[in-house]
Amino acid sequence: MIYNNIDFDTYFKHYPDGEGYYGKYGGAYVSPELKKAMADINEAYFTICKSSKFISELRRIRKDFQGRPTPISHLERLSESLGNGVQLYVKREDLNHTGAHKLNHCMGEALLAKFMGKKKVIAETGAGQHGVALATAAAYFGLECDIYMGAVDIKKQAPNVARMKILGANVVEVTHGLATLKEAVDAAFDAYIKEYKDAIYCIGSVLGPHPFPMMVRDFQSVIGVEAREQFLQMTGELPDAVVACVGGGSNAMGIFSGFLNDPVDIYGVEPLGRGEKLGDHAASLKYGTEGVMHGFNSIMLKDENGEPAPVYSVASGLDYPSSGPEHAFLHDLGRVKYDVVDDEETIDAFFKLSRMEGIIPAIESSHAVAYAMKLAKQMGKGSILINLSGRGDKDMDYVIENFGIR
Repeated sequence: MIYNNIDFDTYFKHYPDGEGYYGKYGGAYVSPELKKAMADINEAYFTICKSSKFISELRRIRKDFQGRPTPISHLERLSESLGNGVQLYVKREDLNHTGAHKLNHCMGEALLAKFMGKKKVIAETGAGQHGVALATAAAYFGLECDIYMGAVDIKKQAPNVARMKILGANVVEVTHGLATLKEAVDAAFDAYIKEYKDAIYCIGSVLGPHPFPMMVRDFQSVIGVEAREQFLQMTGELPDAVVACVGGGSNAMGIFSGFLNDPVDIYGVEPLGRGEKLGDHAASLKYGTEGVMHGFNSIMLKDENGEPAPVYSVASGLDYPSSGPEHAFLHDLGRVKYDVVDDEETIDAFFKLSRMEGIIPAIESSHAVAYAMKLAKQMGKGSILINLSGRGDKDMDYVIENFGIR
């Protein structure tokens, strides 16, 4: 399929280019010393990703350890409640081991670390799912693990903090700034600069300097590959629309990658939070402008000085002032439409999916469910596939404390 002069039949052969750019977005804006480290990671990745031994090992891990493929579930009662015949389906990444999509790239990154002879993995986490997944991968491969997490998110996501510690990870509390995801990334980068010879920074999304946006997308593409095949088997056709939440955007690029070359509408859903005022949301693609942070060029929210703006979301995994460079590229192309839902719509979807289908979703994933429900009312007919990126165990205490039982 050719869209806006881009041939999506060969898209993954050309994007990113050799320097890690998706159009004008991406790259590696790091010190000369770290640029060498990024080049070493890139070379190692391209060596092992073509290795039958690596591919076979990753497939075995996904099947025997992660429990893949994850299923697709038809949301019959929720679909019926919409009253217009549109059918909702969810790709159940909440059933992936550790409860979210994050393990898909963490096992790959940890396997890469072993190949490179590294002793430690370093990462940031917001909602805690990436931290849990990397702590799990580190335990599996016998690696040390440092997880940087903002103090605000540590309080919100206490169950995941406990899981990381039980798995043997060292959870480092970050207290500066807003003490959320951006600050955790800052701290993890600072630590990696000092330890890059013995450690690898396992970025938790499709962002950061090249080659991480590409690597994480590739590892997460298993979602889209599975989902496309499963949906065809279930229904005999492709979905009319695919919907996923977008913070950094790893779960979204995972499922989008399976449908970019198909006549399917694709929607990325950002958090509008409390409203459109700067500092009350984290919708960078809708309200941001081009800018560089954390080693990559993308679309970001900026303050009056051009620095990353303060952001907010009810979902700890989405409160980041930028998005992955490939999302910025697809946004500009118009191949993916990026829109928003607010906190109230999100929490309403959280309870509706729980009550009507017996699935408690992560608050992050609830953004996608909320948008799909609105989209269904606009469509009038057809089918929507939602990427349910994680389960809501981690969010239950926070939701009850702040929103009560509805």
